[in-house]
Amino acid sequence: MPRPDRRPLPAHKSANLNDRLNAAAAAKRVAIERFRAIPGRDDPSVLERQAAQKAISDARDARIAERKTVREAEAARLAAAEAAKIAEREARELVERKEAAEAAARTKTLEAERKAARDARYASRKGRR
Repeated sequence: MPRPDRRPLPAHKSANLNDRLNAAAAAKRVAIERFRAIPGRDDPSVLERQAAQKAISDARDARIAERKTVREAEAARLAAAEAAKIAEREARELVERKEAAEAAARTKTLEAERKAARDARYASRKGRR
């Protein structure tokens, strides 16, 4: 049962060949006019847009270069800090090795002195007998 709120579709309107050719020619004319309306390379609006795009690109390149410079400076600062830390650690290890060698030499000298004193005591005891 058909719904009362819908109208029947209109019958197919058949266009003859001339109507179709005229419609195709009109569509072609519209497309050509639209193409011709596009501004050329030397048009001031195109040149202005290109200049704006170049300015944006240059600003982006400048920001990239600035970030690269900051990164390189930070890397150099970190490398210098690391080198200073390594130099400080090596100096501290050198001092510790020197102190350990001096302590070992003092200990050896002290033991030699104690041995000489003990030998002298033994010799004096033997000499009394």
